Amino acid sequence: MQEKRAEIEINHLKESYTFGKVARQSNGSVLYRQGKAVLLATVVADSKPVQEPFLPLTVQYIEKAYAAAKIPGGFIKRESKPSDFETLTSRIIDRSLRPLFPEGFALPVVITVLVLSADEEVDLQVAALHAANAALLVSDLPVRNAVAALRIGRSEGETLINPSPKQLEEGSLDLLLVGEGSEITMIEMAALATEVLEMEEITEIPPEALMGPMPVALPHREINELAEEELVAMIRQAAESIGDACREYEAAFLPMKKEETQSEKALLYVPSESAEQLLEEQLGKEIDTALEGLSKSERGSAFGQIRRRAEAVLEEYGLHAELEEVAALLDALIGKRVRRQILERKVRADGRALDEVRPISIESNLLPSVHGSCLFTRGETQVLATVTLGDAKEGQIFELLSDRSTRTERFMVHYNFPGFCVGEARPIGAPSRRELGHGNLAKRALEPVIDTEASRTIRLVAEVLESNGSSSMATVCGGALALCAAEVEVKELVAGVAMGMVREQDKYAVLTDIMGLEDHYGDMDFKVAGTRNGITALQMDIKSGGLDLKMLEDALQQARDARLMILEKMEEARKLIEPSGALPVSEHFSIDPSKIVHIIGKAGSTIRDIIQRFEVNIDLDREKGGVKVTGQEKEKVLAAKEHITQIAEKAETKEFPKYEAGKRYLGKVKRIVDYGIFVEMPGDYDALLHISKIGKERVANLKERYHEGDEIEVVVLEQKGRKVELATPEYLEG
Repeated sequence: MQEKRAEIEINHLKESYTFGKVARQSNGSVLYRQGKAVLLATVVADSKPVQEPFLPLTVQYIEKAYAAAKIPGGFIKRESKPSDFETLTSRIIDRSLRPLFPEGFALPVVITVLVLSADEEVDLQVAALHAANAALLVSDLPVRNAVAALRIGRSEGETLINPSPKQLEEGSLDLLLVGEGSEITMIEMAALATEVLEMEEITEIPPEALMGPMPVALPHREINELAEEELVAMIRQAAESIGDACREYEAAFLPMKKEETQSEKALLYVPSESAEQLLEEQLGKEIDTALEGLSKSERGSAFGQIRRRAEAVLEEYGLHAELEEVAALLDALIGKRVRRQILERKVRADGRALDEVRPISIESNLLPSVHGSCLFTRGETQVLATVTLGDAKEGQIFELLSDRSTRTERFMVHYNFPGFCVGEARPIGAPSRRELGHGNLAKRALEPVIDTEASRTIRLVAEVLESNGSSSMATVCGGALALCAAEVEVKELVAGVAMGMVREQDKYAVLTDIMGLEDHYGDMDFKVAGTRNGITALQMDIKSGGLDLKMLEDALQQARDARLMILEKMEEARKLIEPSGALPVSEHFSIDPSKIVHIIGKAGSTIRDIIQRFEVNIDLDREKGGVKVTGQEKEKVLAAKEHITQIAEKAETKEFPKYEAGKRYLGKVKRIVDYGIFVEMPGDYDALLHISKIGKERVANLKERYHEGDEIEVVVLEQKGRKVELATPEYLEG
C-alpha cells in the first residue's frame, strides 16, 4: 500500500492519519498524530476461524515510557504489567469496536495501539480509539462503518467538548460517548466532585469585627449528580456531532481500504437452518420449561440434559455434521426463546415483571475484626464489601504517562470475581480486565459522595460470592453501606442497578435488574448508579445497532425508579448499623499553625515520643493547624490529644537568643557525636562545639571525656543569625 495521509479537523480535534508507512505486514495499520501525541494502531487477523459463540477480539493499548521521555520506574527497566489506565482504555476500545463486526465473525483478531509520543494536552483514550477505528476501516476485514468518540466535560456551568485531561480533571463531569453514525453505541459517565467556597450570609457586622481578620470561606464538596433529563439532552446534542465525524472518517478512510481477501461467508459461522428448525420442533417445550422459574444452577443442569437430547436427535436424523455445532445451535435457539418470551409474553425467566427488582437482604458489620463490612444480596447475586481505613502513606502511588511526578490514590476499590461465584472450578489469580473495569465503575460511582481527605486512605474490597448479573452494581450498594459501617462520612447513599433491553424491529422491552441469562441474550447492558438526586456513574454498551433516545429515556426512568426503591432498603439498613469493635478511635482538633513545629520537635523527636508513648498515629496539617490522632484505645487517644494541647499552650514564640562574641557561657552536654558535642546554651538553643575546637590537641574519644548532662563552659566565637560557633576556654588559651 502506497503511503497516504488524511488530515481531519472536527469536534475540536485536529487529527492526522498516515497509512502505508509503518507496520505494513498487518491487515491494517495507521500512524496517528494529534498535537505532540503519536500513536501506532495495527489490526491483525488469524487465518483460521474458531467455532465460538462470541467474537474472538483482543484489544491491547500500551503506553511506552519513552513516549514521555522517561525510563520505567522500579527494579525492571522495561514495560511489563499494564497499568489500570492501559487496561481500562483497552476495554473502551474493545467495547466501541466490537459492534462493528458482522454477527458470527469467527476469525481471531488482535488490535494493538502503541503510544509512541505523549502530549499532556491530548486525551489519549479518544486518540487511541480513533486510531484503532482508522486501522480497522482500512484493513481487509469486513468492517465498513466508522465509530467516533466525543468526550463532554463541564466547568463552572460551561459545557466543554473534547476537553484536555487537565480541564476534565478540574471540572464536574466526565461523559464519554461513542457512536456508529448518529446512533450511540457506548456511554461512560462519572460525576466529579468539586470543592466550592461557601460563606454564610452576614446581615450585621459587629463593630469589634471591623478591626479583626476578614471571615474565611470554608470549602464545601459538591457531588454534582447529573439528572436523567440533562443526560438525555446532552446525548441528543452530541449524537449529531458524532454522526458528522463518522461520515467524515468513512469518506476519508474507505477509499484506502484493502480488498477483502476472503468472502464474508467464509469468515462467518452460520448455524444450519434445518438443524436449528429440527431442534426447535423437538426441544422447544423443554427449553421453555428450563427457562421458567428455575434457579441458575437448576437451569444449568436442565440445559445440560437438553444438550444431550439434542445430540441424540441429530444422530437419529442423520445430521452427523452438525454434532460439533450443538453448543452454537442451542445457544441460538435458547436466545430466540428468551427474547420471544420477553417481547411477546412479557415474561422473564425467573417470573419477575419487566421492571421488578429481585429480593434484597443486607447485613452490616458481620466481620468483627474489620473496620466496616456489608453483605449485600440481591436475588442470586451476593457481594461481601469490606472497608479498611489507613493513614496517608498507605495510599496507592501511581503515575500517568504525561505526569511530571507521582500521584497517590487514597480511595481504592478492588473488585474480585472468583470462579466459585459462578460455579466454575478455576483458581484465583491476578485480577482480570473485567474485574478492573467493574472496580473502576464502582469507584467512580462512590467517590463523589465521600471526603477523600489527604490525611487518610480508604480501601474498599468487594468479594463477589455469588453472581447472576449486576455484581458491579451490588458492589456499589454494598460498598456504600460498608463505608457507613466504617463511619466514613457518606454525604448521600449511592445505589446501582443493571438494566437490559430486548428489541426486534419496532418492538422493544426494557428490563430492570437483569440476570446473567438476560445479559447474554439481550441487546444492551446498561449500568446506572446514583443518589436520590441524580446519576453519579453510568456505563452502557449496545451489542448491535445504536440506541434510540426514546429507549434511553425509558431505560433511565425505569432505572431511576429501581434506584429509589433500592435506596429505601439501604436507608433502613443504615439505621441499624452498629459500630465495629475493630474501628480505630480518632480525634480531630485544631491548634495554632505556628505551634505545629513544637509538636514535631527537633528532627521529629517530640512527635515520635508521643506516637510511641501513647501508641497512636498522628496526622498534622501545617497550614491549617489541623491535628488528627488515631489509635485502638480511646483512653490513649484522649491522653495524646491532651498532651499535644498542653505542648501547644506552653509553646511561646520566642526571639532567637543573641550571644556576645568572646563571652563565656555555662552550657550542658546535650548529645555527643563523632564530630563534636551539641551544647544546650542559655535560652534553650543547641549549638555545636566542633571536635577541632575542644582542646589544644585533638581528642580521640569524646565519650571518654564528656557525658550527656555534664555542665561545660564554652566561649562564643561568632554568631551569624541562627549559627553559633563555639570553642572551649582551653582551646583559646592554647
